[in-house]
This record gives sequence, structure tokens and C-alpha cells, in this order.
Amino acid sequence: MNPYIAEVIGTAILSIFGGGVVAVVVLGVGLSLGGPTGYAINPARDLGPRIAHAVLPFPHKGASDWAYAWVPIVGPILGALLAAGIYRLL
Repeated sequence: MNPYIAEVIGTAILSIFGGGVVAVVVLGVGLSLGGPTGYAINPARDLGPRIAHAVLPFPHKGASDWAYAWVPIVGPILGALLAAGIYRLL
């Protein structure tokens, strides 16, 4: 599955069904959609560590992969908008 689509769907599911049993919903979303993005699900889980990796002077570190950084930011935003649209329709 495309990581971008996984982020959109994961955020929409969390937004719609995450009100009461958040831990179970996060576990379900992570197990079913976490493979492509590694449980990013929200921008803070990916962007914070990526910025720290880029700034801190670790020896022998690889690239911070900024070309992929937009996926865990834009995906959850669109997923939340999708969830709001579904909520308004229902």
C-alpha cells in the first residue's frame, strides 16, 4: 500500500473511531496500516525525530530523507479532513 494512502486512511479511522478505545484503535490501525509508514499516524511521531536526526551531530548517520517527510504531515491532515467530511455526511 502507498504510505501516503496508509496515513490518510489511518488518521481518518483514528478520528472517527478513536473516541472511546483509543489504545485498541491505535493498535488495530498500526497492525493493519503501520507497515508502509512505521506507525507514523501523526506528524509529531515522524517530524520531531527527523528534525533531531538532521540537527544532532551523530557519527556515521545516514540521510534524514526529507523527500519523504511530507507524507506523515500531509497524509494525517487530509485524513482528518476526510473523517470530518464523513462525520458531516452521517
